[in-house]
Amino acid sequence: MPYYQRTPLRFHCTGCGACCTGGVDHYVAVTAGEQNAIRAFLGLTVAWFRRRYLEHDADGTPGIRLNADGRCPFLGADNRCHVYPVRPRQCRTYPWWPELVEHRRDWEREAKRCEGMNHGPVVPLAVIERGLARDRRK
Repeated sequence: MPYYQRTPLRFHCTGCGACCTGGVDHYVAVTAGEQNAIRAFLGLTVAWFRRRYLEHDADGTPGIRLNADGRCPFLGADNRCHVYPVRPRQCRTYPWWPELVEHRRDWEREAKRCEGMNHGPVVPLAVIERGLARDRRK
């Protein structure tokens, strides 16, 4: 049985921006529809958006390229997302990703980065499972 089904998980987003940062090998997965929504929200052309923000992993999956400092290019200095209303599914479902909630060690490791994990109210199991279901619909 997965960790999230055995143990009540607490989470409250503090807006710290830690989930919007990664290493040089990280990127934010983004579908064609999400690309179009972000591009339209920012008022950019397809060509400019692709050139400025997109990269592809080894299997050709597109993603938002992180800045050299590991921050998402849409994360402002105030740690607020500049494309929040149209943010990608990967962002909308955090921290309800299978790789974070299946095992306690993974949840606890991520909680060292995210100050909102293990704090705040217990998140209902139905909410976690909705996040996981959205994550699986790629």
